[in-house]
Amino acid sequence: MKSPKRIQPLIDEGQVDEVICQLMSGKEAMVYMVRCGTEIRCAKVYKEANKRSFKKAVEYREGRKGRNSRRTRAMEKGSRFGRDQLEAAWQNAEVDALYRLANAGVRVPQPYGCFDGVLLMELITDEEGSVAPRLGDVSMTAERALEDHAVVMKYVTRMLCAGVVHGDLSEFNVLVDKSGPVIIDLPQAVDAAGNNNAQSMLERDVNNITAYYGQFAPELLDSKYAKEIWSLYEDGELHPEVELTGCFEESTEAVDVDPVMQEIKAAFAEEQERQERIREGAAKSA
Repeated sequence: MKSPKRIQPLIDEGQVDEVICQLMSGKEAMVYMVRCGTEIRCAKVYKEANKRSFKKAVEYREGRKGRNSRRTRAMEKGSRFGRDQLEAAWQNAEVDALYRLANAGVRVPQPYGCFDGVLLMELITDEEGSVAPRLGDVSMTAERALEDHAVVMKYVTRMLCAGVVHGDLSEFNVLVDKSGPVIIDLPQAVDAAGNNNAQSMLERDVNNITAYYGQFAPELLDSKYAKEIWSLYEDGELHPEVELTGCFEESTEAVDVDPVMQEIKAAFAEEQERQERIREGAAKSA
């Protein structure tokens, strides 16, 4: 096929030898199958910001640290240079997450580098060498659903131990090859400690995946993996090999607000006294 304009520079530089076909078009990128020497890989071409349909990107960027103070200030101000830096940070987030998660024991495509908005990475294939299907296109037995769900929960746990929440995990962002699930699509990955939305995003990720596998193994639908994982994380007890149960007991203890209210009232009274002293001082000086 004709080489897309964004991939042509990689062909000119010898990074890519041939574009074989388009694999998919998503909300933030176009993905192509390419030949690099003797290997078949995929090239993810990120769409420009004004052409992406990914919503609430600001929520995902929260907590991402700029390596350069000038760039950080520019991104905060929203200048043209800042917008360019935001775009580069969005693209590099996936590369960084892929390396980070692979080192943490999560199955993700192997990255080969990001070049001007084009990410080259491993092509995940099935037993016949064809492109591996998405989880959403796979049917399975209840036994297989329970096994693969446990694998994905382990990956989510390891991601969180590495400080990462996927943020958009569902049956459409997991591929299935002969060895099992592979996590994909990570440009929106968030920093677990630095993003105020991390908990809600993790719960949504886990609940999306559990709901899909629950079609084949209904007993999963009553599980509470998201709350269990986050609770262990908050308590400092989460580790990569933790044994999850899917059970979580909600606290039934009533919150004692009296001490808090007393502190608020005391602070208010103190402020009132301070204001009164200021008024008295002003009256005397007058």
